[in-house]
Amino acid sequence: MTATRSIPDGTPPAGPPAPALLSVRDLRVAYRTRGGVVNAVRGVDLDIAPGEILALVGESGSGKSTTAHALIGLLPQGGRIDAGRIRFGGHHLSAGSESEFRALRGARIGLVPQDPAVSLNPVQRIGTQVAEVLRIHHRASRRDANEAALELLARAGLPGPRALAARRPHELSGGMRQRVLIAVAMAGEPELIIADEPTSALDVTVQQAILDHLQALARDAGTALLLVTHDLGIAADRADRIAVMSQGRIVESAPTAQLLSRPGDPYTRRLLGDTPRLDAVPVGLAPPPPPVPGRRPLLEAEHLTKDFPLPRSAHGPRTIRAVDDLNFTLHRGETVALVGESGSGKSTTARLLLRLTSPTAGRIHIHGEDVTEARGRRLRALRRRAQLVYQNPYASLDPRLTVHDVVAEPLRSFRVGDRADRSAQVRALLQQVALPGSVLARRPAELSGGQRQRVAIARALALAPELVVCDEPVSALDVSVQAQILELLAELQRETGVAYLFVTHDLAVVRQIAHRVLVMEAGRLVEAAPADELFGAPGHAYTRRLLAAVPGRTWDR
Repeated sequence: MTATRSIPDGTPPAGPPAPALLSVRDLRVAYRTRGGVVNAVRGVDLDIAPGEILALVGESGSGKSTTAHALIGLLPQGGRIDAGRIRFGGHHLSAGSESEFRALRGARIGLVPQDPAVSLNPVQRIGTQVAEVLRIHHRASRRDANEAALELLARAGLPGPRALAARRPHELSGGMRQRVLIAVAMAGEPELIIADEPTSALDVTVQQAILDHLQALARDAGTALLLVTHDLGIAADRADRIAVMSQGRIVESAPTAQLLSRPGDPYTRRLLGDTPRLDAVPVGLAPPPPPVPGRRPLLEAEHLTKDFPLPRSAHGPRTIRAVDDLNFTLHRGETVALVGESGSGKSTTARLLLRLTSPTAGRIHIHGEDVTEARGRRLRALRRRAQLVYQNPYASLDPRLTVHDVVAEPLRSFRVGDRADRSAQVRALLQQVALPGSVLARRPAELSGGQRQRVAIARALALAPELVVCDEPVSALDVSVQAQILELLAELQRETGVAYLFVTHDLAVVRQIAHRVLVMEAGRLVEAAPADELFGAPGHAYTRRLLAAVPGRTWDR
């Protein structure tokens, strides 16, 4: 595979290819586990030229993050390079010692890891953590490093760097923490930055700003960028070339425009087909239910308001308003998407509707019954009628229980049937979500992310609820699994008439699943419209800004 620098339409420029800054040949990485040897990377070839952006794309378990971490000697415990050659700027790294890797990491190769919440020291101030890179690599004295750290934070797009440098990670938003990691990666003025899923947990507008900054580094400073991502939309917008990984191998690699328009491998074609997009046809949605004269909606929120107390201070407000005078309805058999950025109030709204927290003001009606202040038996009855599917399938299932017991738990709690009846119902629920009976005796750790989320959906459906609130239910899943879960939700709705409130920041997913869309900003509802209308002609500037930030809009499909 030859490194080339593409022009905007993806066509390689005339003339000889640029010499590779990074060259990888036949890289093989394995993990030693109690169950034996797992071959995670099986003969990978890669080249990256100075100033080039290469996207390494694949689903979870494809080997892309293992490849990235092998390049800088940061494999987790049990991981080992078994074979292959890694050459970086004249250095052979395959058999490199830890001291050689340390000399390169931070100085010539920077890393932007996926999760800023665990990548920053929680007890150190931000400025100290950025300055530390400069001191370790002898780029500045302690005093000069502290001043240089402020400049790096400013270059990473962070406002008020001096005040921010004195804060600790928990005092920053996710997007701000990710920018701090970019400042850390830039500190040594590296020739190559490896960005491992740098925006997977961020809102689309914050994601856009982070990726704009990384792309500018490649353009203005000549820094090469290895962008590891499962999102083909991001790769389409940002990369000169795309390499697609599956089962530890690169199955296809080509200039971006060529790969997107003429994919050669079946796996690439499947990824392209499963990637959510704004121009997609919804996933087999039933027609939106027509209003029935005299019948009240399934759910009514009236002037819903929620204030949270702030820590006491001598000045300023004592509360913050998370949800501000919200009004909307939801009908049986309908999917309403609630969208907005982090802090917009959408998750708080979901918790209010399920009575997991109480409103400061306003009313909530289910089928005309006021449940705003329901307690005891009335609240317990609401739990049967409204259920929740959480965002993270890895954390929402009790790891000690078998799949059978996870799904049967609501049935036991509400004393539905005897043991034999419950077991039969559990099997029927698993069949309904397309899981085989062989998973009954397994525990969550033995399932894939998609299987776990199917178990969570089966548990939510166990009591035959009229309403299921889905809080970012596919954001932690690969695009192929996302597509399967969205198809499943639509099919279940057609079969049962269940209503969904679909809470998400991903407008491409909303396009697939929703009849109507509610857009929240700063606690207020700024736009509400049928999905076709909103995506065709958004009325509010905030909605237009969200849509403009969705990755993959430049991808001609």
